[in-house]
Amino acid sequence: MARIAVIGAGMGAMAAAARLAVAGHRVAVYERTATYGGAVRRFERAGFGFDTGPGLLHLPAVYRDLFVKTGREPLESVVELSQVDPAARHVFADGTAVSLPNASRAGVLAALDGALGAGAGERWSAFLGRARDAWDRTRRPLLEEPLWPDWQVLGRNPYPALPKRGLLGRRKPVPDASLADVAAHELKDPRLAALLESYALAYGFDPRSVPSSAAVLPYMEQTFGSWYPRGGIRALADALYERCLARKVEFAFGAEVTRVIEADGRAAGVELRDGGSAETDTVVAGVAPQRLTALLKGAEPWGPDDVRTDADAHRRTPGRFTVALALRGPRPADAAHRTVVHAADRAAELGTLFGPATGALCERPTVTVLRPDDPTSRPDDGHEAVTLSAAVAPYGEPALPPGEDSGPVEETAAQAAAADRLVAAAEAAIPGLRERVLWRAVLPPAEGAAIPGPALAGAGGRFLRPGNRTRIPGLYAVGGWTHPGGGLAHAGMSGALVAGLIVNGDDWRGSE
Repeated sequence: MARIAVIGAGMGAMAAAARLAVAGHRVAVYERTATYGGAVRRFERAGFGFDTGPGLLHLPAVYRDLFVKTGREPLESVVELSQVDPAARHVFADGTAVSLPNASRAGVLAALDGALGAGAGERWSAFLGRARDAWDRTRRPLLEEPLWPDWQVLGRNPYPALPKRGLLGRRKPVPDASLADVAAHELKDPRLAALLESYALAYGFDPRSVPSSAAVLPYMEQTFGSWYPRGGIRALADALYERCLARKVEFAFGAEVTRVIEADGRAAGVELRDGGSAETDTVVAGVAPQRLTALLKGAEPWGPDDVRTDADAHRRTPGRFTVALALRGPRPADAAHRTVVHAADRAAELGTLFGPATGALCERPTVTVLRPDDPTSRPDDGHEAVTLSAAVAPYGEPALPPGEDSGPVEETAAQAAAADRLVAAAEAAIPGLRERVLWRAVLPPAEGAAIPGPALAGAGGRFLRPGNRTRIPGLYAVGGWTHPGGGLAHAGMSGALVAGLIVNGDDWRGSE
């Protein structure tokens, strides 16, 4: 039985802890904040409850596998999970709206034809067919296996190359097309383009520079569905925490690790801010790569031939500005769980998000409106809890780990103006919204709290994440800023990969 220290209590870290405990190891988790879950947070006030991190679960098989492998109780026995239908409603800049059914390609095709005109659904369906090819080529190496030592081969884009007219009218393939190129060349309709690009924005990616392999994001959602647990996504974090406790994982909250101890050339424990320390055989770090470097007192966690992180790119990654609304009046029975109200000027939005400014929000951003039909989110059926969110330009140097939020704040003039813009945009989804607001709470991103995106193939490997193995024996990395990247499903898989490496050895290539 090995002694294992886990730094951080995010979803990936807890997934690794539960699996390692079941394998017979003694696992202790050190979390510097007062709670678990990382970016999976919930804000509650006066009987209202709001998810302030992810709002929906995609690819639930990841967590079903986790709960099956760590105990007799399956996921659905501890979390009331239901499919959301429609999966999303989209309101475009010209006022056109379309509701997309959950996990039904034929239904999506029919809905797009009905809302956007004949042929729109077929173009989207053909695009998803090509996205499926990219998914099939990269699912194992980017989701189910530790990062390959020859990771450079993943720098090639798996999405079919776009044809481009060259000299004398000849058409030549463009292998490194961006997602925006796909939208323009294959989808043509600006509303379909906005639909596609919104999937990239949800993960903090610039569709103009992210490789076309990001097509796997809408494919994954529309193929495997969108799911919601009663009590919000926080209920999933609660269930995972309880599973860890049931498997004898120890948790220490308010326990900040300040150094990874090395002895005889390997990780040998952790040192805490309060002066305490713990000797261990293995350390699992569920923190951002920049913080892991600091815990190693400036030493690089990965070798020169490994995927390296671009700290400057991390600082340029958008965060998420959130407004929680307590509303008078009941939730209409036909209300969509999630509505995406698209920006009036996408070019202006991208220029703001990925330009030089920090903390900026464009005049009319893309706003995601979440209004779950969940009795636990409201004091009674005469009220409704609604969460609005929009990507916001990064705030600068990280002061807290990515995924930590600072909770509701007293609105500054700039934050109040930004919240007003979100509410105004959301009226396209909820007519008369402003008149129904009982109170609101503004939750800006913590300093440097960026959105971690999933690992993507292509672009020479720029969108890969550092591997779970580090150059230091006995030290492993887990969570959204390492392989296979961000998002609930990917974080859960990172825990599975780290546990597999520790239990089976560094030569382990993943389970079949």
